[in-house]
Amino acid sequence: MHATLPRLIKSDFPAIHRGPLKTLQVNLGYRCNQSCLHCHVAAGPQRTEMMDRATVETVIRALSYGGIETLDLTGGAPELNPWFRRLVGAARARRLRVIDRCNLTVLMEPGQRDLGAFLAEHQVDIIASLPCYLENNVDAQRGRGVFEASLDGLKALNGLGYGHADTGLVLNLVYNPLGPRLPPEQGGLERSYKAELCERYGVVFNRLYALANMPIQRFGSTLISKGQFEDYLALLKSAHSDENLEAVMCRELISVDWRGYLFDCDFNQMLDRPLKGGARSRIHLADLDPSQLSGRPIQVADHCYGCTAGRGSSCSGALTP
Repeated sequence: MHATLPRLIKSDFPAIHRGPLKTLQVNLGYRCNQSCLHCHVAAGPQRTEMMDRATVETVIRALSYGGIETLDLTGGAPELNPWFRRLVGAARARRLRVIDRCNLTVLMEPGQRDLGAFLAEHQVDIIASLPCYLENNVDAQRGRGVFEASLDGLKALNGLGYGHADTGLVLNLVYNPLGPRLPPEQGGLERSYKAELCERYGVVFNRLYALANMPIQRFGSTLISKGQFEDYLALLKSAHSDENLEAVMCRELISVDWRGYLFDCDFNQMLDRPLKGGARSRIHLADLDPSQLSGRPIQVADHCYGCTAGRGSSCSGALTP
């Protein structure tokens, strides 16, 4: 795989600083039952990095830090971590919002057939990747048969009450462009998704998040192989909007890797650019003092333009209407 950080590190991205910590985003490991072309984690079935129980217990202790409102669980497929359910239960017992970034097909994996019911019981918000409502486009990006398995997952979640307006069980979908281009306007795309998925398959959901692909890891390496990396970076830079700087997720989120080390965001985690720690090169979650985060400078590089281009892109979709 081509290294992308050397092409990103010399950057003119504006300096930004942290606000109060509200979201703990925890990557439970890079193992996944899929290997998607756009994946900024380069996750897949052969990855072995997984958070162990001791680190999960450290995460649980950190949930008591004042100000934390949300536990955001990601991977890989976070549900494949054997301590996933322990962590969800502990967070919900503390009345925190819990997000599961689910690829949908994991719901069909052996040993996971009760996963949907578990998530519904604990009222976990699901953010699920579905890069298109057309089978050929999804399978081209995520692998043959993924669209059909994703539909099975969506229908199972709908059957549990997810995606219906009156149940409180939140099911949001994620769109990523198939190639090196910006996502379209989120509101219009959401309306198209809802109409097409309902009419074609009887599937419903709450919101659609339109995310830009990050020029790092597997997607970035593919761009380099095709000679498209610099052009895509130029596109992101040309579409930058200062208005989006105030709403980028890294201002109130800390990313925790599978070992417990801290990063400003999941993208910096994949580039191995840890949270700036003064004399220390890395800060572990066990040593975190949340009161010292506000005002701390955020590690930036040219990939950050992926969050500020166009209407903006974050873990919760577009930043501006």
